[in-house]
Amino acid sequence: MRKIVWLFLFMMLAAAGWFAWALWIPIPPPPQTFVMLHPGYSTRRIAYELKRAGVIRSEEAFILWRYIRHRNSLKAGEYLFDKPANTIDIQKRLRRGDVYFHTVVVPEGFTMFDIARAVEAAGLGPAADFLKVAKSDTWMVSDIAPAAPSLEGYLFPETYQFSRMQTMHDIAGEMTCQFRIVAHQIGLLPSKEETAETTKSRSSESGNSPRICAGFITGQIRDLDQPQIVVQTDLERTVIMASIVEKETAVAEERPLVASVYYNRLAKRIALDADPSIIYAELLAGTYSGALHHDDMRFNSPYNTYTHAGLPPGPIGNPGKSALEAAMHPAQSDYYYFVADAAGHHRFARSIEEHNNNVAAYRRAMRGK
Repeated sequence: MRKIVWLFLFMMLAAAGWFAWALWIPIPPPPQTFVMLHPGYSTRRIAYELKRAGVIRSEEAFILWRYIRHRNSLKAGEYLFDKPANTIDIQKRLRRGDVYFHTVVVPEGFTMFDIARAVEAAGLGPAADFLKVAKSDTWMVSDIAPAAPSLEGYLFPETYQFSRMQTMHDIAGEMTCQFRIVAHQIGLLPSKEETAETTKSRSSESGNSPRICAGFITGQIRDLDQPQIVVQTDLERTVIMASIVEKETAVAEERPLVASVYYNRLAKRIALDADPSIIYAELLAGTYSGALHHDDMRFNSPYNTYTHAGLPPGPIGNPGKSALEAAMHPAQSDYYYFVADAAGHHRFARSIEEHNNNVAAYRRAMRGK
C-alpha cells in the first residue's frame, strides 16, 4: 500500500513538474514567427496553431491553464512571436489582443494604384482587392464628393498601422476618415459638417489612435435610394486642383504659385496642359509605360488636360495637407506658365515668349550636367 502511495505521489510530482515546465519555462520561437488566429477558433484550435508554430511546448498545458484561469476571452488576430515567452505570458497577450500591425506608408501624391501596391507589400492582401474597393466604394465620400468617380484624392497620405483582421474596406475607410480629419482642420470641410456622428471619437484597434467618423467607415451614411448627384462640388474641384499641384512640385513654398498658374488658365479657359494628368489617364487605361512621349499628349481620355479644357473628372492622386491648402489659398499672380529648372524648383512666366526662354534655359542646364 505504501508503494502505491509513493507511486501516486511521485506521479503527482512528476505531473506538477511537467505542468510547471510547460507553463513557466520560456520557449524561444523560430525567428519572426507569425500566427493568425481567426474569429471562432476554440481554445483547442488556438493551442494547436501555437504548438504547430513552435510557440508553446504543450497543447494540453495551454488548454489546462486556460481552464484554470478562464478570465477574458482570447482575441482573434495576427500575432508576432519574436522573443522567448512562456505559456502564461502568451495567454496574457492573447487576452489583451496584442496583435501585430503592419505599417503602410502613403506619401503625398500617391495614386490609388501606388497605395494598392503598398498595401500588398505590407502583407495585407492583393493589390487588386484594394483597387476594387477604391474604384467602387465611392459612397464613403458621397456626402462631401458626390461626383467622385473613385476614392482617388480622398485616401489621405499618412503612415498607417493595420492588422490583417481589417478588410480592404476598413483600410480605405481609415484613409478617407483621415482625409475628413485634415479637411476639417484646414477649413476645407465647414464646421457644420461636424455632425454628432463625425465628432464621436473612437479608438483604433491599436488602442492609442483616436478616430472620428466611424459611421463613414462602417457605411452608416450610405443611402442607395437617393439619386446620384453628378455635379462637382467646390470641395471636389479643390481636391482635383490639389492633386495636380501635388504632382507638379514637391516644393511646398511653390505650391501656391503653381495653383495660381492653373487657376489663371482656368479663368482664361486655357487648357491646363498638366503632364501628370496624362500619366494618370494612362494608368487608368493600363497603358502607362513609365515615361511620357510626344504622342501621349493626344491620348484619348477626359483626364488628358491637353485635349480637354478645364479640370479632369476627378483627382489624379492623393494630395497632402500642403497641396490642399495651396489649392484653397493660391498665390495672387499673373503667371500662366512654369517649367522645372535644373535645381529642383520651377521658373514661372507671364507670357509664352518668357516661358519658351525658361524652357531653353532648362534644356541648356540639363545638357551641361
